[in-house]
Amino acid sequence: MIPAARVSAAFEVLADMFDRKRPASDALKDWGLSHRFAGSKDRAAIGSLVFDVLRRRASCGYLMHDQSPRALTLGMLRLVRGMEVDAISDLCSGEGHAPAALSAAERDALTAASLKDAPTWVLGDYPEWAAPLLQSAFGESAAEEGQALAMRAPVDLRVNRLKGDRAKALAALSHLGATETPLSPDGLRIPLGADGRSPVLSAEPSYAKGLVEIQDEGSQLASLLCAPQPGQQVLDLCAGGGGKTLALAAKMDNRGQIYSTDADGRRLMPIFPRLERAGVRNAQVRAPKGTQDILHDLVGRCDLVVVDAPCTGSGTWRRNPDAKWRTRPNALEQRILEQKQVLRSAARYVKAGGALAYITCSLFREENEDRVTEFLSEHPDFLPRDAAHMARVANMPQLADLGSAFGPGIRLSPRRTGTDGFYVAILVRQG
Repeated sequence: MIPAARVSAAFEVLADMFDRKRPASDALKDWGLSHRFAGSKDRAAIGSLVFDVLRRRASCGYLMHDQSPRALTLGMLRLVRGMEVDAISDLCSGEGHAPAALSAAERDALTAASLKDAPTWVLGDYPEWAAPLLQSAFGESAAEEGQALAMRAPVDLRVNRLKGDRAKALAALSHLGATETPLSPDGLRIPLGADGRSPVLSAEPSYAKGLVEIQDEGSQLASLLCAPQPGQQVLDLCAGGGGKTLALAAKMDNRGQIYSTDADGRRLMPIFPRLERAGVRNAQVRAPKGTQDILHDLVGRCDLVVVDAPCTGSGTWRRNPDAKWRTRPNALEQRILEQKQVLRSAARYVKAGGALAYITCSLFREENEDRVTEFLSEHPDFLPRDAAHMARVANMPQLADLGSAFGPGIRLSPRRTGTDGFYVAILVRQG
């Protein structure tokens, strides 16, 4: 496919997404199935165009004074790809499968390329409903945080210490340009290709044999801040696909016991092959069984309970820009109710002297400090660790300066730490 035809295809995919209110992945898959002449490079290029639009949808629409798929894509070519107006005009020749010629209004908007007087949420490229939430969390830096959240995210890997050290993994992945992450002692970073694509890691022996796992550096730091110790009894209450269970097991050197569960048993399915590949032997998966209390024997027995809470996922929007626009304000209300419930449930399993780790991949205070403050008011037998204590216990003193200004816990964000957005608070039950 010629470049102009790929741009036309991006129009079609975005129109399908907007008209049918469906995820980008589904629209891209269906487009590929109905256009089998398009090769893998064509499909990847079209996907890259679509996701670049989604990353910068607010500013592209503002630039073009239009929210149509065509206008958003043209604006993206100017703002994100840095194409000159004449080059965009050449793409839009109207010949064959190329887009129709630029209108006078489109040419004027592309020539001006102005975001003058744009509101903060446009400059930061996030939904208007999220503006007060991010303003509350970041103040005058909200737009800059949003811009960092709109950038393409690198590929981060966690070295599995059960299979080898970071030097071994670096050597195995040197051909991909792997480097050490700046904050996580177990992290590697793989640069994206010039086309924005990441390498196919499933074909790498170091991945297939469990030496490395795909995990954002922020998620790695969240797991390390939990500071599990070998021999402890640990409950991973919202385990999902098992990413944090794997990280906890490696930190515990396969000693002690991790109980991994999730309210939705379907989310647990990927954990089984991942545990086997990683060589984890101290994890016990407890899938839900109807109305049975599958954790009754753990009440008051756990040294550490990890709550990777359900949340809006606003901290991961750079990896999933589609979700940035598909998430609705009422989703926050639902997530808050779930967070309250899971925190109250988690408290039952923490023994005296044990710790509850509350983690979200959200940037919103409403899902983070506000929930912890409310929990502490209802559970006076729990006290928070301050940021310096958390960093010291985790043997990562460099994180001490990342303490939240709004309450207990540590905050990570794309702008400040170059990671996905995460919040971690450690609450210790008094004896």
